[in-house]
Amino acid sequence: MRRLSDEQTKIFFEKLTKYIGTNVKLLLDRPDGAYCFREMKRRVYYLSERILKLSENLNEEQLVSVGTCFGKFTKTNKFLLQITALTYLAPYAQYKVWIKPSAEQQFLYGNHINKAGLGRITENTPQHQGVVVLSMSDVPLGFGVTSKSTADCKLADPLVTVCFHQADIGEYVRSEDTLI
Repeated sequence: MRRLSDEQTKIFFEKLTKYIGTNVKLLLDRPDGAYCFREMKRRVYYLSERILKLSENLNEEQLVSVGTCFGKFTKTNKFLLQITALTYLAPYAQYKVWIKPSAEQQFLYGNHINKAGLGRITENTPQHQGVVVLSMSDVPLGFGVTSKSTADCKLADPLVTVCFHQADIGEYVRSEDTLI
């Protein structure tokens, strides 16, 4: 495991800031101890410094994963946020989208959210903003990117896409062999 390079750190924190804003610092300085991000095999892991010290005793070939995988860097050095980070990002999300029960299954199959399936959206959400998608009972379902601002959503046609699908909890079933 190694620290992220300066370029990787910049790309990674820009992606996190897109979803949780300035709350990124709350992930690092927690009341239960200090946490950090480390990279192994192009994947970024979130772990406590205590676990990091214990993992340094193992050889990297023996180590499959440690901590929680937040995502991975592609070959073109873009960062893809994975659904395994949802538990940590949902409480800190600045902008949220709630979907109706009738649209939940379609979202969990990997489809975008249209206006007819939109239950609520956080006020003043800008266009192309990262959002956490929740059910109407506040259960986090995944990530998305808004295609329209809050004001535009109110005037949109019912079949217009209002949120692009990025990741959802259904990926655990669809891609269980590749999410490690």
